[in-house]
Amino acid sequence: MSETTETITDISQYMETLGQRARAASRLLAAADTEAKNAALLAIADDLDKNRAELISENKKDLQAGKTKGLDSALLDRLELNNARIDSMIEGLRQIVSLADPIGEIFDMNYMPSGIQVGRMRVPLGVVGIIYESRPNVTADAAALCLKSGNATVLRGGSEAFHSNQAIAAAIGRGLESAGLPADAVQVIATTDRSAVGSMITMPDYIDVIIPRGGKGLIERISKDARVPVIKHLDGICHVYVDDEADPQKAFDVAMNSKTQRYGTCNTMETLLVHDTIAAEFLPGLAAAYDEKGVELRGCEKSCAIIQNCTAATDADWDTEYLAPILSIRVVDDLDAAMTHISQHSSGHTESIVSENITKARRFLREVDSASVMINASTRFADGFEYGLGAEIGISTDKFHARGPVGLEGLTSVKFIVLGDGHIRA
Repeated sequence: MSETTETITDISQYMETLGQRARAASRLLAAADTEAKNAALLAIADDLDKNRAELISENKKDLQAGKTKGLDSALLDRLELNNARIDSMIEGLRQIVSLADPIGEIFDMNYMPSGIQVGRMRVPLGVVGIIYESRPNVTADAAALCLKSGNATVLRGGSEAFHSNQAIAAAIGRGLESAGLPADAVQVIATTDRSAVGSMITMPDYIDVIIPRGGKGLIERISKDARVPVIKHLDGICHVYVDDEADPQKAFDVAMNSKTQRYGTCNTMETLLVHDTIAAEFLPGLAAAYDEKGVELRGCEKSCAIIQNCTAATDADWDTEYLAPILSIRVVDDLDAAMTHISQHSSGHTESIVSENITKARRFLREVDSASVMINASTRFADGFEYGLGAEIGISTDKFHARGPVGLEGLTSVKFIVLGDGHIRA
């Protein structure tokens, strides 16, 4: 991990060597016990704590370069490392130590008529490649999750965080070595050359899965060009449907929290669907509350007739992840109309129904095909921490191999195991 972008002239050869080292390290890491992995995580946390000054100094280089390039204030804020964010990285590492190690878990053991026992064992995926933008804390978070789940990892952060990521990588390497684990188990690509990404996503001999974290453009490109399986989500177009049998206060609370608790997250509601028979009574008060929060409303014809200062929604609005204080509202005839809208416009991330009718709610759970489906709850709960996973590496809207928040278990596979006592097949 000592090479820098200035000394790497042959990107293809560099990536080939990096992949070979990752594959070799993955075999050693798969055999490591929980105690060794936890010791490495704690050593990394201690190293980050001890070397705060260096982390902040390297981060300042990235911040200065970002200002020179004209990065906007939001991106610069995401890029910044300060003591509070270093504290958060350290706490994240220590929390992952407290999580149960999924590797080696044996389950579903059953005796077959032949007398053999058949079950499954949880195993690492192997080598996980992660491509991400801006936030340098992802380097520590992703490395820690992969390490605990027994996977080697190759990390490619954004060029805007190059110095920060290399400083964090050095701390990770020292922590791994102090625990007797191979430093190559976590490798942060030491070049800003974009061709490194092209190599990384076309190395199936060395990388088993790619996880892209970033904007839609990045994820679309990775998904299109990769020769390695990709765990991804492109959009977070989440819906809340308020049924005619909803409790009004629950509906108000869920609709407000789903949209306004945070605007720039993938589990924020972008479209509100309201049953026609309650819309005239329910929407004006809700719209007034949104107005106090500065939320712009864009609605269907019926919505605009009910709500003051509601702009007519375009066809594109129903398919837009705003990540901003903007909300689309549609009045629908019934549950079936709501589910039809969701099937046509959802990104498959998270949907919620607010209803006191358990029959309707169960239909919604069964028939809506998204990674998370909820009853009487804010879409903002669609999060690994809130689901009890402890931490997540991302949220997948794919159906294979992981779906929803991807925690430690999502970074594993299973193999069948068979126990016999000299059994032979007749």
